[in-house]
Amino acid sequence: MTASRLFFTEKLLEWNREANSRNMPWKGEKNPYRIWLSEIILQQTRVEQGWPYYERFIQHYPTVTDLAQAPEEEVFRLWQGLGYYARCKNMLAAAREITDQYQGKFPDQYDQIKALKGIGPYTAAAVASFAFNLPHAVLDGNVYRVLARYFGIDTPIDSTAGKKQFGELAQALLPAAAAAEYNQSIMDFGAVVCKPQQPTCNDCPLNRKCIARQQQLVAVLPVKTKKLQIKKRYFNYLLVTLEDNIYIRKRTENDIWQNLHEFILIETDEPTDITHLQAAPAFQNIFKSSPGTVENISAPFKQQLTHQTIHTRFITVAVKKPLAQQDWMLVPGTELNNYAFPKTITSFLQQHSMQLF
Repeated sequence: MTASRLFFTEKLLEWNREANSRNMPWKGEKNPYRIWLSEIILQQTRVEQGWPYYERFIQHYPTVTDLAQAPEEEVFRLWQGLGYYARCKNMLAAAREITDQYQGKFPDQYDQIKALKGIGPYTAAAVASFAFNLPHAVLDGNVYRVLARYFGIDTPIDSTAGKKQFGELAQALLPAAAAAEYNQSIMDFGAVVCKPQQPTCNDCPLNRKCIARQQQLVAVLPVKTKKLQIKKRYFNYLLVTLEDNIYIRKRTENDIWQNLHEFILIETDEPTDITHLQAAPAFQNIFKSSPGTVENISAPFKQQLTHQTIHTRFITVAVKKPLAQQDWMLVPGTELNNYAFPKTITSFLQQHSMQLF
């Protein structure tokens, strides 16, 4: 290991032992199930948001077998609000794999962990190193940023060459005997010192050898090539009520919010007013056998996803007899809490719970 690399590794470990005060309930955890659970929850999720979910899941499902045996609907309700629901679906599938293939004992080899549903190289390395101290380097956003800045690497982190270069470097820096401590150190360092915005460079123990600081590249590293394309979608939810009941359905398509429930949806290419919506064939087809009366139109809601912006309105429509369509469920309004909904719908329900029925 070169002097610069040795300095990097030693200083990180020293910082971790003497100055790292970052506190999280899974930090130092050796139970692979709990480590895996925390990593799945924290994918695309801030620590502050994921923390209470982690604690609720541990309380409800103390072991991986408990999770594997839980009803799917119950697990999705507990996940509600975290978003990226494919994580939840994959997590449940992986728990069942562990229960069926490994008799409920979490696998202790990197390749076996990586083969589980929903687990990629980063999560596999995290579980393998934190639970079993196996010598596998983690490589997440924090690690990419620290390595890019310290070593002055401008290869795009989202390129094939970049992933290979950073992966080899991360592995070369890893002290095999202290894999867990080192991985935790570099992740925490990226979160509290080498931050995306306003890093604390003046107090950084690596600053005298940091190329980005020397060459004033802190603001431009790491480099990404792909610009995120944001798609706008317009959801017109029809809250069709029959006395004290309301129609809902489960989203089963290969789209956002799969396996969550929703109200009757008409998606349009652009914002539309109620007159144009009522004139649309989709609206008329819904109510052809049971005319509806529009009773309320909500203010617009907006939910920002990674690649999409969802603009939503909720339109309450009362009918006097059941709709003809068979793919919707008519459920009591008082039982909506028994179903898992996307964040936009739960936000609406929380604001209007006393006005629906």
